[in-house]
Amino acid sequence: MSTSESPQSHIDVGDGAAIPTKSDVGLFTAWRIAFVGSIACCIFLAVYKPDPYLAIFKFVPDGILVTFKVTVGAILLAIVLGLFTGLGRISTNRLVNGIASLYVEVIRGIPLLVQIFYIYYALGRFVRIPDLFSAIIAMAVCYGAYMGEVFRAGIQSIPKGQMEAALSLGMSRRQAMRHVILPQSIKVVLPPIGNEFIALLKDSSLVSILAVSDLLRRCREFASESFTYFETYTVIALIYLVITLFFSKLIGIMEERLNAGK
Repeated sequence: MSTSESPQSHIDVGDGAAIPTKSDVGLFTAWRIAFVGSIACCIFLAVYKPDPYLAIFKFVPDGILVTFKVTVGAILLAIVLGLFTGLGRISTNRLVNGIASLYVEVIRGIPLLVQIFYIYYALGRFVRIPDLFSAIIAMAVCYGAYMGEVFRAGIQSIPKGQMEAALSLGMSRRQAMRHVILPQSIKVVLPPIGNEFIALLKDSSLVSILAVSDLLRRCREFASESFTYFETYTVIALIYLVITLFFSKLIGIMEERLNAGK
């Protein structure tokens, strides 16, 4: 189905990271300097001062793996929650719309750290689940509210003529949403979802308070044993910087390809 109208090309939602593109010369140059510089710092520290830097780098790989498990698990669950929340936010059913809107307002009004504590201990009153899954659920519930606004904005960016044209062909509103509106909105919401992924990756460091052995907790364990707090937190900062810069570039490439394919 086609009309002369086209969906909005960008949604300015999220606070994950600055996405480098070739059109933004200053940001693209800054990204290259930061990315290459942080990798060079890691190599320099590991080679010229292996004690304790090389020891720290050897100590944290399993923590990086746990960080990715939390991030990927939480973002996938958050996307599901966000999709249903976004659909609820644009629903004409007042009850559904009210529940979705209340979820968004309540979750976005409570700090993530408080939510992690609350959900962890609230779940513990009813069922005992592993700390890792508690962390994933807590992160997903929080980011599901933000994802809901991403999907709402993406769906509403599709011209109303698309829905009207689908209805004129005999489709129900549900069929039109499933086969016409949602497929078009995917291209619009992918970049901000990527941005939220980076934000979630950084916020995943908060799950260390639940005894989850992520990157931050592993580094804290090393620092408490060796008393090299400055060196350990320097390594943490560099690792997070390399990871977030890497993914921000991937998202920038994805966004450029999506825009080029229109």
